[in-house]
Amino acid sequence: MAYIKTLSYEEADDELKAVYDNITGSRGKLAEVHKIQSLNPPALMAHMDLYLKVMFGKSPLKRYQREMLGVVVSAANRCPYCIEHHRQALLFYWKDDERTRRFIANPSEAGLGAGDLALCRFAKALTEAPWESGEEQIEALRRAGFDDRSILDATQVIAYFNFVNRMVLALGVEFNDEEASGYNY
Repeated sequence: MAYIKTLSYEEADDELKAVYDNITGSRGKLAEVHKIQSLNPPALMAHMDLYLKVMFGKSPLKRYQREMLGVVVSAANRCPYCIEHHRQALLFYWKDDERTRRFIANPSEAGLGAGDLALCRFAKALTEAPWESGEEQIEALRRAGFDDRSILDATQVIAYFNFVNRMVLALGVEFNDEEASGYNY
C-alpha cells in the first residue's frame, strides 16, 4: 500500500479525471505509478509527456533498447515495480520469458549483441556511480556504433528511470501481476 494518499478515478475531480483519461487512452490502462502522483495532476501530466517522448518518441534507439535500459536501471536500483513493468514490455518485444529473466540477472547472459551490451554497461555505470561517468563511457558507446543522438536518448532514458525508481521506492508503489501487464507497448 502506498505511503501517501492516492486518488482513484472515482475520487478524482474533473482535472484529474481528464489526466487519467489521457493516460488510459495512450497507455491502455492506469498504473499505480500514475495514481501515486494523483495529488499533483499538472506534474503527473508533465511526467507522462516526458515518458511518452523518451520511451515512444522518434529515436535512433529501438523500442526494445529503451525498455532494456529501463530494466537495467531498475535492477541496479532494486525497484521491483519498475523491473516487472518493463520486463513485461521487454517480453513483448523479445517474446522469450527465459531470456528476459536471464537479462535481469545478468545482461551478458541474455545473448545480446555488442551494442546492446555497451548500452547496458552505460546504464548500470550511470546509475550506480554517475560521478564517474564521462568522456570514456561516451567513447565506448561511439565505438559500439552509437551516434550522439543515440547517446543523448540513452542518457535521457537512464535518467528518467532513475527519477521514477526513486519516486516508486520512496512512496511505496506496489503491483500485482494484473497491474504490471497489459499496457500498450
